[in-house]
Amino acid sequence: MRAFIQSLPKTETHLHIEGALPYELLHAWQPEKYPPSPAFRAPDYRYPNFPKFDEILLGHALPWFTSAERYYESARVMFAKHVVDNVRYVETSFHLPVTQFIGVPGREIIAAIRAAVPPGLEVRIFAGMLRTDYMGPMQAVIDDLVHWDELAGVDLHGFEPVPTEPWTAVVWARLRAAGKITKCHAGEFDGPARVREAIEQLGVRRVQHGIRAIEDPAVVELAVETGTTFDVCPISNVKLQVVPSIADHPLRRLMQAGVRCTISTDDPLVFGNTVNDDYLALATEGGFSRGELARLARNGWEVADVPAAARQMWLAEIDRLATA
Repeated sequence: MRAFIQSLPKTETHLHIEGALPYELLHAWQPEKYPPSPAFRAPDYRYPNFPKFDEILLGHALPWFTSAERYYESARVMFAKHVVDNVRYVETSFHLPVTQFIGVPGREIIAAIRAAVPPGLEVRIFAGMLRTDYMGPMQAVIDDLVHWDELAGVDLHGFEPVPTEPWTAVVWARLRAAGKITKCHAGEFDGPARVREAIEQLGVRRVQHGIRAIEDPAVVELAVETGTTFDVCPISNVKLQVVPSIADHPLRRLMQAGVRCTISTDDPLVFGNTVNDDYLALATEGGFSRGELARLARNGWEVADVPAAARQMWLAEIDRLATA
């Protein structure tokens, strides 16, 4: 099974670049502050709540990401890990307000990430923001995103129970009209109503997580009818105690209902996972078959922002592996 998972040409479509900072960079930089194997990266560690998760994530990421050069170095190592896992396409977001914190324009951060992309890996870069970020100087930055040709799209993230403000639907529609992909975190720390909101009010067809839609059959049906994709992160969901275990994860039920789901790592800095780890956990702990794993890999390529010829090539390769 490990060999099969390794051979699959995979995508990663839900990845926060700050949350994907390779931990070994921190350890090499300040070994006295960042020990080689912190408890929170252990497979059996569980975060007691979102604030504790946020505290650990920010406490490790913010000291590192102080310049465009630091984004480049982190992305270089991160993308090299993707190549090792046979990941061929990545959608990653950077936290847009960081541009204000460190005084580096967003386009410089994007250029730094882009410069780190190795041959053979396709990368699309997104600007992530909180539901409360459309205020002060950030408003002008967000309004200008329609002109950022190097930006693939946007993602609304952060603690999900925070209300979605009226500006979001207007801005998201404007960005889609400019050819950008719009995403939204929903159905993780809040219930299926937030998935419905993301689809119906924000107009997104890419929901990050989305798994709590399973609590309302009507929302599952809505996702199927609208062709909405859930970019699911199984290990993240377990370590954050959104679900009790991989065996209890609703991913298979969502797939059986017709929801297109993909597999990603979310924040490997604090979860200690790779894309292959998430696939392997589904196989060993969730009982997923080769056919189901191949379906998940196919789903990633079906939504990937790549030319049709490339999409068909990778889909054909997955089909070949699944029937070998």
